[in-house]
Amino acid sequence: MNRLLLGVTVVAVLAATVALSRQAPADGTPKADGPFRVVTDEKNPWTHLKPPVSNDQFQFAIVSDRTGGHRANVFAKAVQQLNLLQPEFVMSVGDLVEGYKTNVEAITKEWDEFDAYAKKLEMPFFYVPGNHDMTNTKLVEFWGGRFGKSYYHFTYKNTLFLSVNSEDGKASKVSEKQVEAVKKALDENKGVNWTLLFVHKPLWAAKDLEENGWLGIEKALEGRKYTVFCGHVHRYQKYVRNGMNYYQLATTGGGSKLRGPEYGEFDHLTWITMKPDGPLIANILMDGILPENLQLPEVNEPGTVVKKQPLVAVTGKVTMDGKPVAGVTITFVQQNAPTGFRNVSADSLTGKDGEFTLSSYEKFDGAPAGKYRVTVVKTGRGYYDGEHPEKSQLPEKYTKGSTTPLIAEVKAGSPNTIDIAIESK
Repeated sequence: MNRLLLGVTVVAVLAATVALSRQAPADGTPKADGPFRVVTDEKNPWTHLKPPVSNDQFQFAIVSDRTGGHRANVFAKAVQQLNLLQPEFVMSVGDLVEGYKTNVEAITKEWDEFDAYAKKLEMPFFYVPGNHDMTNTKLVEFWGGRFGKSYYHFTYKNTLFLSVNSEDGKASKVSEKQVEAVKKALDENKGVNWTLLFVHKPLWAAKDLEENGWLGIEKALEGRKYTVFCGHVHRYQKYVRNGMNYYQLATTGGGSKLRGPEYGEFDHLTWITMKPDGPLIANILMDGILPENLQLPEVNEPGTVVKKQPLVAVTGKVTMDGKPVAGVTITFVQQNAPTGFRNVSADSLTGKDGEFTLSSYEKFDGAPAGKYRVTVVKTGRGYYDGEHPEKSQLPEKYTKGSTTPLIAEVKAGSPNTIDIAIESK
């Protein structure tokens, strides 16, 4: 009986001690509660004092395509915005310079310009090559002379980072040597919590994954937790392969019609918070990143001059068997562009009433006058960019320029209204 009373007394004393520890000391000094030092009472004006952090947690950013018809003053502003956000480091997914040049002086000028922006970052920046950066042997040699290796890996706080070169000796290809290097890096880092891959092209969208080397990389990743990031297409999309997430990023200054999230077309910085159960991803639109005075300093980043054909506003409606069809990607492919211009592909995503407004160079700017073959495709993914094979919910004959029976003519002068009627059989 005495032992029982003693036990009850000890429990009561401990409970009182805990209760007193939650109150302010006699001198009013705040007590520590986790990372907070705050006076706590029985009732407090906050939800709890447990921030969602762990020892392995960290944050970094990713920039996407800068080139492919880059627009003035976008990437240079992104550098300022990254310095405001203060990630621990910045990754890339390639196409950092316009490239496609063989003149060493011109190549040097482009890379000097880009490196000047990268050096203004207050945190490390990791280069990943794209097809613009490695178009030919001159550009490949220049990369090697300035940056050394074109694929590499590193670890940071129990996460493995793999930079993959999608132009390894041949366009849209990963060499066997690179696949072996990936396998070696994975073998040497079996204990990491997560693996992140950064590659320019979505090589998994190709027809022959064994030929382009991506299958070898995916086989090496079997059994691991990983996430893949790429660019190249200038449109944001998410894929799931082998139960893992693959993200195709939009642009950070690269050529884009900028029609918004519905089309996956926007300038952004991808913000990654690494958690124990994988990356938490936030796409931050650049228009919303402003300093305390709401004014980013002026920058002087030249853009690519694009030679444009004169345009005419084009709207219309897509119907099937007389009923409007929503969520259709309709594309007008120009047949005979004027001398000195390439054929234009003007496209749009139909709304709930089947209505569309064409875009050629910029958001809803119309199409050049002339004759067009028209394709219509509807998938479960919304806007269809043609890069990743998708089964259309509409008759197959309408999906390709070579088979479509749909012909249209955009006439010069006043705005055009062109309705497209298709049949289910």
